[in-house]
Amino acid sequence: MKRGALVLVLAGGAAVTGCTSVGSPFGSSTPTSAENTSTSGTRTSFSDRMSSFFLGNPAPAGTGMAGPTGNVDCPTMDIRQGAATYSVAAPGQEVSATSLRYQASIARAARECAVLGATMTIKVGVQGRVLLGPAGGPGQVDVPIRLALVHEGTQPKTLWTKLYRIPVTVPPGQTNVSFVHIEEDMTIPTPSAADVDDYVVYVGFDPSGAREPEKRVPRAKKRQ
Repeated sequence: MKRGALVLVLAGGAAVTGCTSVGSPFGSSTPTSAENTSTSGTRTSFSDRMSSFFLGNPAPAGTGMAGPTGNVDCPTMDIRQGAATYSVAAPGQEVSATSLRYQASIARAARECAVLGATMTIKVGVQGRVLLGPAGGPGQVDVPIRLALVHEGTQPKTLWTKLYRIPVTVPPGQTNVSFVHIEEDMTIPTPSAADVDDYVVYVGFDPSGAREPEKRVPRAKKRQ
């Protein structure tokens, strides 16, 4: 089954999957030349195009923001069940209407695929929003988002996964801000046409990731 190059996922709604053709601001995902990966010349990078699409900025002239013309089999995309929002309470308190510091939510996500020989690279963009609660205030919050590519089936297998702590700054005088996160290098062996229908790119908040200690690179010992 062939799919278009773009899938949008709306929080609280169903994923746009299957054979539906969706107009894309990202151009073709078929790697016919270097213009699909280069950020020079008249083409913009995936990050620029994603930000323009999510945040409503006009696309620069000559960026080729046409609908998908490629015919690449690309994994579907979905928001993990129960992972579309992330709420944080004041220290030492349970989340409630009065103790809420902030709530983050995933508004939508998109992906495009490119196949080069034996590898497939999936570029993923996520747009979200942070809303302050009664116990919140201006400053920076770190939002834990996890991306995962899973081969679904009787025994699901995670093929790729990564946790991100996305810093979001809420300026004084504002109660909510949006954020965009881009992953441009989810690279895997190219799946067969028979298997790609069972591949799913999942996005969602990972509260356990917020508690994981950051890995620190050990300092080199000084020579005596």
